[in-house]
Amino acid sequence: MTLFRFDVTATDSISSARAGVFHTAHGPVQTPIFMPVGTRATVKGVTTPQLHEIGAQVVLANTYHLALRPGSDVVALNGGLHGFMNWDRAILTDSGGFQIFSLADTLKLSDDGVEFRSIIDGSKHFWTPEENMRIQQELGADIAMVLDQCPPYPAEESVVAQAVSRSASWAARCKAAHTREDQALFGIVQGGVYPHLRAQSVERTVALDLPGYGIGGYSVGEPHELMLESLAPVAAMLPKDRPRYLMGVGNPTTMLRAIALGVDMFDCVLPTRTARTGTAFSSTGRMNLKNAKYTRDTGPLDEACSCPTCQAYSRSYLRHLFTMKEMLGATLISVHNLHFLLELARQARQAIESGTYSEFLKSWMDGPGADDY
Repeated sequence: MTLFRFDVTATDSISSARAGVFHTAHGPVQTPIFMPVGTRATVKGVTTPQLHEIGAQVVLANTYHLALRPGSDVVALNGGLHGFMNWDRAILTDSGGFQIFSLADTLKLSDDGVEFRSIIDGSKHFWTPEENMRIQQELGADIAMVLDQCPPYPAEESVVAQAVSRSASWAARCKAAHTREDQALFGIVQGGVYPHLRAQSVERTVALDLPGYGIGGYSVGEPHELMLESLAPVAAMLPKDRPRYLMGVGNPTTMLRAIALGVDMFDCVLPTRTARTGTAFSSTGRMNLKNAKYTRDTGPLDEACSCPTCQAYSRSYLRHLFTMKEMLGATLISVHNLHFLLELARQARQAIESGTYSEFLKSWMDGPGADDY
């Protein structure tokens, strides 16, 4: 547990926002933090040097996709994910549970585990919590997530209750099967938007005394306000000396509001997925670079941004790349969008350290971009 110590270094006097440092085998991670998603061991269209340049501290990879192709044994042959990706900082692997349960029509679920079909070739696979731990330990990330059942929204209370019970049981089995000492195992809280089920899930998950805790089952279709309303008590119930990870959230406004509730870690495919459609984040809201109004616009993508894209390329050029279907366009906007969220998290940390987070959040909420996300 010493290796995975989480030190809270500053707190906001008005909200529950906090700054901290989580220690991993590949160095300290400063929070609050946004973590770029590299599902198949690559952040789409973005190189390792570019990720370094924009200040990424942790990247994600997905157990489901990597287990199917190329296989965890191939990843291990390349020195684990760090060697495979040529990434020398921290890595987190999602268990793949969300991906499995999003394919509900192809799975068979039991208390023992889950049977599912490959999206690649239709082959059948059966995962127990123990098998999932074997795969994640072979992948070798710094942080692994327990295998959990992620119910959709909306879902009957009885369905969510069963998912909470099964997830807690699976988490205990994951802990028993997890033996890699240089890899932190995080639990996951489920419970949908039912407060009593969330509380029950927190109690059973925290009892396992793990190095950190994910908050799952959000960003599956529920309204943002409902999510934040049910998130507040969950964050408050989680241990103060462990990082809290809100899974699958990369909306700038939601991220900042969740930080105010005491959340430390975030991830989402949103910044790179929207970049591939020509959409950029900015301090004034979303920008569609395919819009004809940018044809002769020689200004930077976002005048308030210091990322490599904004420092070197005009809106006119970026629009040209998308008009001509050049792959560089998606890369340059991906770099910008990732930098935008990384910088927002860095500014949030700075505001917490200076005791001004509530003012920082108010400034964002009153600004021109808050309602556009």
